[in-house]
Amino acid sequence: MAAHGNKDSSKEASGAPAPRAPERVRNVVLVGRPGAGKTTLAEALVVATGALTRAGRVEDGTTCLDTDEVEVRLQHSVTLHAATVEHADHRITLLDTPGAPDFVGELRAALRAADAALFVVSAVSGVDAATVQLWDECAAVGLPRAVVVTQLDRARADVPAVVRACQEQLGLGVHPLHVLDPAGGRLTSLLEPDQGDAEAARLRAELVEAVIAESEDESLMDRYLAGEPLAVADLVPDLETAVARGAFHPVLCTAPLSGVGVRELLDLLVSAFPSPLERPCPAVSRPDGAPAGVVGCDPAGPLVAEVVKTTTDPYLGRISLVRVFSGTLRPDAAVHVCGHGTLHGWGENHPDHDADERVGTISCVLGSTLRPVAECPAGDVCAVARLGSAETGDTLSDPVRPLLVTPWPLPDPQQPVAVAAASRSDEDRLAGALTRLATEDPSVRVERRADTGQLLLWTVGDAHAEVLLDRLRTRYGVSLQTPPVLVPMVETLAGPATVTARHVKQSGGHGQYAVVVLEAEPGPPGSGITFAQRVVGGAVPTAYHGSVEKGVRAQAARGVSGNRPLVDVAVTLVDGKAHSVDSSDAAFQAAGALGLRELAQAAGTTVLEPWCAVEVTVPAEHVGPVLSDLAGRRARVTGSVAQPDRDATTVLAEVPERELLSYAGALRSVSHGTGRFTRRPLGHEPAPAAVVAELQPV
Repeated sequence: MAAHGNKDSSKEASGAPAPRAPERVRNVVLVGRPGAGKTTLAEALVVATGALTRAGRVEDGTTCLDTDEVEVRLQHSVTLHAATVEHADHRITLLDTPGAPDFVGELRAALRAADAALFVVSAVSGVDAATVQLWDECAAVGLPRAVVVTQLDRARADVPAVVRACQEQLGLGVHPLHVLDPAGGRLTSLLEPDQGDAEAARLRAELVEAVIAESEDESLMDRYLAGEPLAVADLVPDLETAVARGAFHPVLCTAPLSGVGVRELLDLLVSAFPSPLERPCPAVSRPDGAPAGVVGCDPAGPLVAEVVKTTTDPYLGRISLVRVFSGTLRPDAAVHVCGHGTLHGWGENHPDHDADERVGTISCVLGSTLRPVAECPAGDVCAVARLGSAETGDTLSDPVRPLLVTPWPLPDPQQPVAVAAASRSDEDRLAGALTRLATEDPSVRVERRADTGQLLLWTVGDAHAEVLLDRLRTRYGVSLQTPPVLVPMVETLAGPATVTARHVKQSGGHGQYAVVVLEAEPGPPGSGITFAQRVVGGAVPTAYHGSVEKGVRAQAARGVSGNRPLVDVAVTLVDGKAHSVDSSDAAFQAAGALGLRELAQAAGTTVLEPWCAVEVTVPAEHVGPVLSDLAGRRARVTGSVAQPDRDATTVLAEVPERELLSYAGALRSVSHGTGRFTRRPLGHEPAPAAVVAELQPV
């Protein structure tokens, strides 16, 4: 979405489409597995509208959408891109999304900006489990959906088989709109009344009945039952109604590289996909959480817009991709920028902020090209430059009536990557770059762990981590290292012990004199260091009891071996000696620290490792592989919860934190991209000898 020009100068973009009334706007998100052909299809649609003179190729890195350096190198999308075009006096915004599960945050942002989803399925590879899961996710929020089968001209393409798979795996309401002539490579619309082929006639009958049933058009049903021939013009209005209601899902076919079906798809987007008027706006509240009523898609209504994507351009600075739900956004207008992460659970990545700003240039987006427009009315998508405080998920509203949109759910980043500046000169650059990454991508979390001192970049998975590290190095010019992630080990006493610790030094003048007798034993898990005294007769003056405790706690925090903190120990001061001249606070602190070291030597220590409580949610058919994988990670499975409405199961387990360092990728593998998990700290347990030998001391 940056404003730099496309590498292929022959593909010059046309002028920006003029704003349209909401009923003439279509916002469509392209969804599908990696390699299904989403970007290639979007490129073909853009060229078919005349917005570009010719199509680029993903393999050559010349498409108008995939312009990020990482995307050009990897030859697939890793971020959300938009292209707004014109067709049949309608304004269509195509939202191209990454297919890899690691980038589901980008997909969910696009789902917020869209009014319908177009699922792109390859005629070669068909439907995968992750696509089915995304289909169900869209169904849960009532988003209208259609299917387009691409790559018809590829070897091993089997359109009938893929259409049947879509009907079987995506559920009720999936009906083909076209039949393909394999010999001629031509499409025949099933909306046309004359179908000579018996199979085509059967499919048309099923299609017409489904359209009429979902649209609930009784007059058309009466005509159909009476045997009256129904023309395309009779069916199209009901087709649009059926699609908008979210229970009827047409299937189209395209071969984008040869142009087959591209024009038909554009026509369907205009005639059968819902406008913003047919989709409810997200819930809004006051910035303090108080109710704010309901807003609708009205260009004359109160301004409610949301930043769905943030990028940084080296020349223009911060650029915000914005969906306007109500009102009209105009250049140079004052807006209130509001983001309340704590209210909606986005946490420290998206801290609460409220600021009044002035809108700069408003542009219509065509991949990497920004084309200025006079305004962006309700229902439309635009790019806004130089909103200094706006972040992904923020709400833009009228400063007189500030509002806050409830944001979309984010994936929980569970894979940590340790990052460190390669040199002192890179430290400030790294800090600034990490801040910008978190601003652009709310599914990123940055944490400085107090127990290990490491700077962690929490990511959704391996692919997500690879892209973020690449951007740090190339886009932001940071030289960095990625050391292994440290697991914070701790220790406790192996048993009870009693010691006498003497800190006695004489070097002329006042010396240092402190003798303490300490008893200690392991405490309950999670109890930390507890300190008590049972001194009789003032052997250790009361003024020095706190000094001994301070020394014990300081030594416990430093650790007694391998720099591992000592935890869960109950220490009692039972006796000691003091000197009227040479005793001091410092001397008794030193004696307390020495006493703890001697206690550890006398009793021995046990190394403890952190454990986490984990919830893993997968489709029911993947529970077996998940359990097998968890068993190999020393996990204790504590139960499972079935979710029959989603055909999913949540496995509850307790797992050592060390075994979760690579779990995001492993879960993706065993669940074919459909699994997700969350974790929470559970406490520490004794670590096996093999683990103690392998783990680095903290």
